[in-house]
Amino acid sequence: MENLTTGSNTCLVGLQWGDEGKGKIVDILTESFDVVVRYQGGSNAGHTVVINNEKFVLHLIPSGILRKNKWCVIGSGVALDPGQLLEEIGELRKKNIEVSGNLRISELAHLVFPYHKKFDELSESEKGDEKIGTTRRGIGPCYTDKMARNGIRVADLYHPDHFRQRLKKVVEEKNKILVRLYDAEALSWKDIYETYCEYAEQIRPFVCNTVVFMADAVKAKKKILFEGAQGSLLDVDFGTYPFITSSSVTAGGAAVGAGISPRQIHKVLGIMKSYTTRVGSGPFPSELNDALGEYLRKKGGEYGATTGRPRRCGWFDAVAVKHAIMVNGVDSAVLTKLDVLDEQRTIKICVGYTFGDKAYDLFPPDLAARSECQPIYKEVPGWLRDTSKMRDRNDIPSQAKNYIDTLEKILGIPVEMLSVGPDRGQVVNLV
Repeated sequence: MENLTTGSNTCLVGLQWGDEGKGKIVDILTESFDVVVRYQGGSNAGHTVVINNEKFVLHLIPSGILRKNKWCVIGSGVALDPGQLLEEIGELRKKNIEVSGNLRISELAHLVFPYHKKFDELSESEKGDEKIGTTRRGIGPCYTDKMARNGIRVADLYHPDHFRQRLKKVVEEKNKILVRLYDAEALSWKDIYETYCEYAEQIRPFVCNTVVFMADAVKAKKKILFEGAQGSLLDVDFGTYPFITSSSVTAGGAAVGAGISPRQIHKVLGIMKSYTTRVGSGPFPSELNDALGEYLRKKGGEYGATTGRPRRCGWFDAVAVKHAIMVNGVDSAVLTKLDVLDEQRTIKICVGYTFGDKAYDLFPPDLAARSECQPIYKEVPGWLRDTSKMRDRNDIPSQAKNYIDTLEKILGIPVEMLSVGPDRGQVVNLV
């Protein structure tokens, strides 16, 4: 474990379209860190951790909360739904996980309001066949207001008169659109105000100036783990636009979303599934729309932790992952769900695309406009052995080792850890 983390603040980023297993890996790595920071996304994320067959699903709170005596920070880059947060805190307390002494929330984080969720729902419904496939949690509209300088932040909650005036003005503007454009019911700013004032008091113990908190942690030489949500191929700048999330998922977004100097991120650790999945709409060249795709879905439990939607499944897309490695500056990787491929006689790796009469070995920035891209595959033999009980690198079947070695050569980075099942203990360290 120490080889993964020794002497470095580390940013963990997903290298695919999300759902790579970040929650579990953050939980494992947290043992070697002092502070865990969520730097972007919102309750549209779903990080799942299984400990001794007990399942925890976290949407806003860093996965490090499941370890005792670790600081967990929700950074300014997160779109914060206080209702969801309080629900999450309540669920953790039911399972005897206390958060009072070690959770910190940035006073600069933007708040998700009911009108954000309403616009998310209405906008998605209007798009019909061109819908993005959002979780309808209001995250995109919240970030839209943030960039349009029309957002409301956590700090505003603690200035009641200022908050009331801001909220009243914003809701009145939103109601004009809701009623006139969507023919929907108007929202009551007074009801929202009262609800969010109650939220404010409940989350008050956790709210602080996290920029100062993080600076103090750096000065004290605390080890920091930055926890990303979603995957790099959903990044607002470098993902398969417009079928993306609304925040900066990549390691570059960690410094901004956490309020820390980029120089304090010493290592970038990528996480990738041994095959590829995607939720919602958008291009997916290696997708399997057949019985094998359905097999991977069932064997891998590929259903969204946030929405329960079935994930689209396909072979490992090395072209897409190489793109993610490049934009993140990834040093090494964790490979998850190797066990899902245990029964495959032949395993395919997508190493290129064809579009018309042209071949690509680099990720096309306009892939969304090239929906007819076809994959070019490299085949390797499967291992046909149960890997879920492996705990030592010497137990890895030779053909599974060959698959890992092949990925390392194609991607140009080493794989440091394997995950071979959902439980915290189902890992194999390779270094």
